[in-house]
Amino acid sequence: MFARRLVQLSSRTAATAAPGARLVRGGHGAPQFNEPGGYLFGRKPGEKYESEGWEVIWIGGFTIAFGLIAVGQIYKPDTRIRTWAREEAERQMREEGDILEYKKTAYKA
Repeated sequence: MFARRLVQLSSRTAATAAPGARLVRGGHGAPQFNEPGGYLFGRKPGEKYESEGWEVIWIGGFTIAFGLIAVGQIYKPDTRIRTWAREEAERQMREEGDILEYKKTAYKA
């Protein structure tokens, strides 16, 4: 019952719709177009820029967030599997009494 009614409603066209009802699809009239004024951001050269109240808060917030993220990335712990494996291998070698340091030989060309 519901499916049949849904098909009926979806297959309506403008001619079979209720009288006075118009089927309108898409479009919002003529496209809006601002004529170019010849100035970057609409400001004449030499005109002093007056910042709005939210801009200072916005810039300050982004600066603080960027700083916190940068500090967090610098001081984050090293969680790579390769680092863990090296530390584990060095620990096992120390326990077994193996030498971790090797003598450096002088390079002779």
